[in-house]
Amino acid sequence: MDKLRIVLWGGVGVLLWLNLITWQRDYPPVAAVAETVAAPIAAPTTVPSLPVASSSAASVAVAVDATQTPVTDEPAPVAVGSKIHVVTDVLDLDIHTQGGDIVRADLLKYAVTPEQSENKVELLSEAQDKLFVARSGLATSATAAPIYSTSANEYRLLDGQNELSIPLTYTTAEGVNITKTFTLKRGSYALDVGYAINNGSTAPWQGASYVQLFRHDLPVKYSMLDASTIAYRGPAIYNGKAYQKLKVTNSEDSAYKANTTGGWMAALQHYFVVAAVPAQGQAYDYSLKVDSNNNYTLTYQGPLQIVPAGASAQLKETLFIGPKLQDQLAAAGPELNRTTDYGKLYIIAKPLFVVLEFVHQYVSNWGIAIVLTTLLIKLAFYRLTASSGRSMAKMRTLAPKMKSIQERYKDDREALGRATMELYKKEKINPVAGCLPMLIQIPFFMGFYWVLLESVELRQAPFFAWITDLSNRDPYFILPLIMGAANFAQFKMNPAPADPTQAKIMAFMPIMMTVMMAWFPSGLVLYWITNTVLSALQQWRINKLVAADSKHATA
Repeated sequence: MDKLRIVLWGGVGVLLWLNLITWQRDYPPVAAVAETVAAPIAAPTTVPSLPVASSSAASVAVAVDATQTPVTDEPAPVAVGSKIHVVTDVLDLDIHTQGGDIVRADLLKYAVTPEQSENKVELLSEAQDKLFVARSGLATSATAAPIYSTSANEYRLLDGQNELSIPLTYTTAEGVNITKTFTLKRGSYALDVGYAINNGSTAPWQGASYVQLFRHDLPVKYSMLDASTIAYRGPAIYNGKAYQKLKVTNSEDSAYKANTTGGWMAALQHYFVVAAVPAQGQAYDYSLKVDSNNNYTLTYQGPLQIVPAGASAQLKETLFIGPKLQDQLAAAGPELNRTTDYGKLYIIAKPLFVVLEFVHQYVSNWGIAIVLTTLLIKLAFYRLTASSGRSMAKMRTLAPKMKSIQERYKDDREALGRATMELYKKEKINPVAGCLPMLIQIPFFMGFYWVLLESVELRQAPFFAWITDLSNRDPYFILPLIMGAANFAQFKMNPAPADPTQAKIMAFMPIMMTVMMAWFPSGLVLYWITNTVLSALQQWRINKLVAADSKHATA
């Protein structure tokens, strides 16, 4: 009996803990976010310092071709400080000729709201209140970003084209020609950034590639009504072995520095990400800097490269600017799909999404896919739930004896507990076994919650009728009410606890769950309804079988 009491209070504790988190997110102990920016904000135009040469610098110098002659045919320059407009089937970009930085990125396949389909998600922007740019280039002895030239001020991926290249050219006073080329592919949010360095000078060229993600990121006021405020927003690093989210408000994280091989860096937000993946197999220096104006700069810089006079070299890295589509992320960099941030339950959430996506391929409706995936989960745990269900059904058959014991010891709680446990022991019943399925479901419940919260595939995905967005709450609270009714029906099928206090707690649980789940994504509520209905049907069937066996045994 004591074990059962612990399990019940533990369940109530979990629910109270979830509500406490929600309260803290809705009413955080921080000052209100300023609606206006006190001073103008601008992304830096200086480049990182040239890395210190080492004895092995020449060996890290990438592929050098001493036979290739420098490029001398330069395209007509676009005006200094101008922008190059680039459009593919999925991206609409502005690239600044100073540094060749990407200063704006609209996602053409993603509307801000379904009602305003022409208003696209702007991931990178020069707007003061949401300044976010992706800088990339070569760190040399020069301190300012170069002004590139290009043959056109607009590039478009035409029908029938699968690839689009945007070459930007710059020649130093010493005669070193550098061509920075962005390569974009149809349907892809990954951009290859290549550098062709042709050293036409009389001295060796030294430099290192770098990427900087600069963002003006005001604090977010958490709200249970807005799922985007619950998801992680900020910088993240993968060091080749582990994935780490860096909190800009943490003094240790805000001064992050590391030398990493095989990693990447990213700036995350709900559903979308900007990431940079360097060349694999080389050690890069990573750092994070945060200032008092809510700006952070996430940087990586490669090792020193040396190109002898009269020789040439190639450098390459990858940028990803777009939605957290896991297949594209995985192809762009090692473990880059971890930016689909399922939190600590990634090990459970990731397989759930894989199954969900597989089912969706056949039904083409994410709501139906959720229902069928829930059915598959129930089948996977069928034997376990059947075993505990039989224990619950046997307890139900003991209801008359339990009632007799309660009447006999109604004024002696200690004696009531002893008599109840003796009855369980005599009938070979484990009262805790019936709670086991609920405990097992909690990790899957939370895993599914993060799948529905973070997976961009479910963003604005309709189910039917009034459910037009499975990643958002039911606007009319119909699904939560159905869920509450299903929970109550399941509660009535289970035996009432001997302790009146415990019985009241169990009777109150469906109401508590309904109120809490009313604000959760409708896809999650749909999962819980399906799970509850299937559990209730299974328990109803088991109750029938156990009752028939009991009747047969006493006949």
